[in-house]
Amino acid sequence: MSTFTAQQNFPIYTTHQNKVRTHLTPEMYEKMYKRVTPNGVTVDKCIQPSVDYTGKIVGLVAGDEESYTTFNEIFDAVLDDHHLGFSTTDKHPPPELDASKLVNAKMDEKYVKSCRIRTGRSIRGLCLPPAISRAERREVERTLVDALAGLKGDLSGKYYPLLKMTPEEEKQLIEDHFLFQKPTGHLMVNSNAVRDWPDGRGIWHNNNKTFLIWVNEEDHCRVISMQQGGDMQGVFARFCTGLKEIEGLMKAKGRQFMWSERLGYLCTCPTNIGTGLRCSVHVQLHKLSKDARFDDIVVKLKMQKRGTAGEHTAAVDDVYDLSNAARLKSTEREFVQLLIDGVGKLIEMEKRLEAGKSIDDLVPK
Repeated sequence: MSTFTAQQNFPIYTTHQNKVRTHLTPEMYEKMYKRVTPNGVTVDKCIQPSVDYTGKIVGLVAGDEESYTTFNEIFDAVLDDHHLGFSTTDKHPPPELDASKLVNAKMDEKYVKSCRIRTGRSIRGLCLPPAISRAERREVERTLVDALAGLKGDLSGKYYPLLKMTPEEEKQLIEDHFLFQKPTGHLMVNSNAVRDWPDGRGIWHNNNKTFLIWVNEEDHCRVISMQQGGDMQGVFARFCTGLKEIEGLMKAKGRQFMWSERLGYLCTCPTNIGTGLRCSVHVQLHKLSKDARFDDIVVKLKMQKRGTAGEHTAAVDDVYDLSNAARLKSTEREFVQLLIDGVGKLIEMEKRLEAGKSIDDLVPK
């Protein structure tokens, strides 16, 4: 531990607009300054993105599972802020991976072009990307690839390590829009989580190309279920089955996902804890998207709007990517149902507008 004091080491924030800067006081920093997790993670490792990036971000990452409790002062403050109220006595509900309880989950394919559900998962006992060693990263890859090899039936597939990928495989994965590149965003670069690229990274997908795993990108793994059309029931059912089977195969070998009774599933970024679930559709809304109230309607339905090429992109031919806005405080099924209900409401408005009728009574207050 450094002989310098917390006061001497406190970060200098100038034009920074992140949530760490908002909540981190010299007194709070001094309390956490000499604490170290069992894996050697310090508070400075967790707040580094807040120092290196001045834009509007959260600015906080976890180096391991214990970061959330060892540095609880700053994590709790940021969690309460970002998740619009989550006190130290609040608890995230247990997992609810059950597609059979969804209602109206097969959406009108005249409007809904595709469905997708993704989440992040981390393996207990291994550091997260900002603090992970090369050996640990390779152990994450080995653990996941070993479990994925045990999937059967519609979930059976193949792993493509980035280090050993052939030009033909790379071309095909690019055409399928599956291949992830070395991250350039502030979360990964400013936490040094992209070091040793592409060592230990890879992509797995099932033979039907409807179930995809990214290994050692932003989190230990990103799990994605997707397909064309409006059958969110089928997408969520595959998502639930795949996650349960992967963890079951891991547990047989002595590994499991990180889970907190208070915070739910834990990932690198505190914005993605709880369910970590982003349920989304590509939906075409020619009429409603021209209405001046469209953006406000989406927000009031507790959804987020993006272009079809991802965050900060524009819609093409009035097709938007719509998803649940929150990740914490509700179950997986509840978030998927929220998206189904919200998109159903938007389609109802679109049909009204197509018929030349008013939507005033449908607009949420």
